[in-house]
Amino acid sequence: MAAHRVIIMASLLFCLAGTCYGKVLFSSLKKTLDVTASPKHGQVVEAGLDAITVTWALNKTLPAGTDSSYKTIKVKLCYAPISQQDRAWRKTEDELSRDKTCQHKIVAKPYDASNKTVHTFEWLIERDVPEATYFVRAYALDSNDVQVGYGQTSDAKKTSNLFKIQAITGRHLSLDTCSACLSAFSVVSLIFFFYIEKRKKH
Repeated sequence: MAAHRVIIMASLLFCLAGTCYGKVLFSSLKKTLDVTASPKHGQVVEAGLDAITVTWALNKTLPAGTDSSYKTIKVKLCYAPISQQDRAWRKTEDELSRDKTCQHKIVAKPYDASNKTVHTFEWLIERDVPEATYFVRAYALDSNDVQVGYGQTSDAKKTSNLFKIQAITGRHLSLDTCSACLSAFSVVSLIFFFYIEKRKKH
């Protein structure tokens, strides 16, 4: 009987630990950060070429002490619903440890509770970012790196302030021009040598 009680208590403690540190639900977080991103709604920017300016700040209407547990701000690039359709690897889950909405890190900065100004970061879009429609979200993390607050550039349904990132195709005009010139040169050379060989035979 004693052993059975120990097992039950251990299971309860394990579940409690999982609830505290592993199973944070997005729906349980308060929107405490004001976040903006430079692209306008519907704008197309290019990976590897364009930069995005992101800003974040604590919402000034919140009561004092709201940010008392904040230690880090992590800003991420997130897929809009239109770019999640039929893509399970981008699926939104309420449990943040399983959520695949925001896979691309923009920046992580220590949080200074005494500095209430707007923070700004310019991010050059990385070359390997997939082509899709996005928005930006910032999470406030505590000392255990657990999400305790958030803010995002879009609305709750993630339909406003969306922008598209165009992926690098791997082809450039100069390369295409060189390729065309080499192909033409090869054809001309082949015709020339064929003509020379034909004259030798005669």
